[in-house]
Amino acid sequence: MSVRAIRGAAISFVDDPFLVEPEAALAYRDDALVVIEAGRIVSVEDYDPARLPAGMPVDHYPDAIICAGFVDTHVHFPQMEVIGAFGTQLLEWLDRYTFPAEMKFADEAYSRRVARLFLRELLRAGTTTASVFCTVHPQSVEAFFAESERFNTRMIAGKVLMDRHAPEGLRDTPESGYAESKALIERWHGRGRQLYAVTPRFAPTSSDAQLAAAGRLWREYPGVHMQTHIAENRDEIAWVEALFPERKSYLDVYDHAGLTGPRAIFAHAVHFDEDDFCLCHRTGSALAHCPTSNLFLGSGLFRVFDAKQAERPVRTGLGTDVGGGTSLSQLQTLNEAYKVSAMNGTRLTGLQGFYLATRGGAEALRLEDRIGTLEPGREADIAVLDLKATPLVAFRLAAARTVHDKLFALMTIGDDRVVRATYVAGDKVYDREGFGDGEQFRYAHRP
Repeated sequence: MSVRAIRGAAISFVDDPFLVEPEAALAYRDDALVVIEAGRIVSVEDYDPARLPAGMPVDHYPDAIICAGFVDTHVHFPQMEVIGAFGTQLLEWLDRYTFPAEMKFADEAYSRRVARLFLRELLRAGTTTASVFCTVHPQSVEAFFAESERFNTRMIAGKVLMDRHAPEGLRDTPESGYAESKALIERWHGRGRQLYAVTPRFAPTSSDAQLAAAGRLWREYPGVHMQTHIAENRDEIAWVEALFPERKSYLDVYDHAGLTGPRAIFAHAVHFDEDDFCLCHRTGSALAHCPTSNLFLGSGLFRVFDAKQAERPVRTGLGTDVGGGTSLSQLQTLNEAYKVSAMNGTRLTGLQGFYLATRGGAEALRLEDRIGTLEPGREADIAVLDLKATPLVAFRLAAARTVHDKLFALMTIGDDRVVRATYVAGDKVYDREGFGDGEQFRYAHRP
């Protein structure tokens, strides 16, 4: 088995800084050696050249911070084409931009092309795991997982289920959606590092029969994930109330269908009330905070501190939600998350932000035993953040006196340029400076 190491300042979270004193949640070493063997972290210790085994290859990153790879808890790979589409709110935006873009994924070659771009852009941003919506077309899922498999990234994805209120070319049926999803689960879930998510788009585009079929499918395959949208926009919520008058809330629609519980991730939750948060806590369901999308589409302000209340905390991660979201960079997403928090009368710290983007995301996806921290036994998915990435970053961070200040500065002025390198299961798959052959990306090593 090959053994290698990464050296530099390192951060990792040992607890939730929303629930304990932030200082107690962070593990920081100003000169660490992260030893990796067979795709997993073996040890994280202070660097000591006397203890370094002879001949061990070491990637040394001075003036950098090493952290767990970022975790994106909600994103749409087919919507790359519509990032920055002008001037609508959610429901009109779907009709005008999203649905026409997703129609193109009936073309298998186009699906492969976009999957290739999407995975590379995630890695460029330091993101090593994401919960990904594909389209209604099974070939879009095949293209995504095939490209993820080449990089050996731990990804979650699923075929969208929509049997109503969508164009004809984007609709399935309760029966066909169930059968196609079942076949994809059996082909991809647990194959290498790929994981499947049952994926009803949102309640308005699925009939009662389809939601029930999605719940049945999820129960039939323990370990599979479930992802959908909720309470993003007030017009959307009114539509759900009209479509499901017998249900007491939007979340109750999903709960009634058996779609709440551990490994369920609900995107947005902008307009949640206390009963909603309590139901998520009680069932173990998680939320994806998508600030750039919520601001861009004018949907509202997610209350992350309400979600994380100590008496009934809800697992919460960070989502870029491209293409309603405007960047695949979790650093840029955190920039907007801070502003949303401030508009709610709270202040998101650098520690809380980086927690959401790493361990918090892993906990939301129920993957904290595998990813999200730099700990022995965890999969070696790692991002290296360059503290001198741009003249502005270098100038600002030179004035930073604490690691907390550095992290807050990175999450407010950082973007994909800050990511110096990205490692997946111990393999360097992205290098901003290139691999010496003119390429910045390299598929994972295959023994």
